Amino acid sequence: MRVLIVDDSASARRLLTVILERDPAITVVGEATTGVEAIEKTVELHPDLITMDAQMPVMDGFEATRRIMREMPCPIVMVSAVHSPSEVAWSFKALEAGALTVLAKPDGPRSPLFEAQSAALITSVKELSNVRVVTRRTPRPPLPSVTRLQPRGPIAPADIRLVAVGASTGGPAALAKILAGLDPKFPVPIVIVQHIGGGFDTGLVDWLKRVSGPGVSIATHGAAMRPGNVYISPTDRHLGVSASGQVLLDDSAPIRGHRPSATHLFSSVARAYGAHALGLILTGIGNDGCDGLRALKQAGGLVLAQDRESSVVYGMPKAAVDAGLADRVVSLDEVPAVLKSLVRAPQPKTGTGR
Repeated sequence: MRVLIVDDSASARRLLTVILERDPAITVVGEATTGVEAIEKTVELHPDLITMDAQMPVMDGFEATRRIMREMPCPIVMVSAVHSPSEVAWSFKALEAGALTVLAKPDGPRSPLFEAQSAALITSVKELSNVRVVTRRTPRPPLPSVTRLQPRGPIAPADIRLVAVGASTGGPAALAKILAGLDPKFPVPIVIVQHIGGGFDTGLVDWLKRVSGPGVSIATHGAAMRPGNVYISPTDRHLGVSASGQVLLDDSAPIRGHRPSATHLFSSVARAYGAHALGLILTGIGNDGCDGLRALKQAGGLVLAQDRESSVVYGMPKAAVDAGLADRVVSLDEVPAVLKSLVRAPQPKTGTGR
């Protein structure tokens, strides 16, 4: 696979090149130092994937991403310095323009985190190089689509008291679209596990606040969950809930390599809320969340899964659908309306009291 590296720092370009070319399947075919040069090199080289810096002279990463996705769509990964709040903010803004995900710039070879960061970068680049991207021209209203139901038949509105969401690659943009489509007075709390690199949780929350409203925060242990508020998992801590409606965080072992884990969240929700919970699994690599959704189904909860067509990576939703756990398979455009149609009943309690 052929990668174009875009960064105004020569040392950063060199480091990324050394890391990526440690894998024999990856070749760095070019470098660019500005957004303008990134566009020119994309036209010239036709790379399989672009790593994009956020802040550069002449033209920043957001504008370069916007133009590339409008004229010559290509998978783009933002590679950002987590110590720079402005760079993180610009990186999340680029997701609106079509970038697939945000990754941290690796530390130098002397850092104890270098090997893990390098492996994560290589894995992400290889997995995302084959993602199908489409031209992003001027925004237009979504086309109507048909909601696909599993054989269980139509679902009536239920006494839902909590919505739990699991997402990974492509998740930030999907979450922004969903939350922007919900009323700030949505009648129940929403808890979310989003796989994201260390240091990006605050940037994600800040970005989601900007696109969807102020009721988004990083979950804190013991916090009382309130209707209409959204609680995002902090990086490297599992997110769960109690039957009394409180956030529970813990540092127990990763589940199949993930902490936070969507399976941990859904399992906790199943124990605390049972049939009064709705689980939503969104775009992402792998199968995290599947075992937790099985527990939620066994407890009587509802399960929604994002469809293949609207998923950046159809991994986590596919695992749930293939396991027969999804009550309904929906496109991303449909999710807000489906949630509003299902979560309508008065909410006299926070948990089941079990």
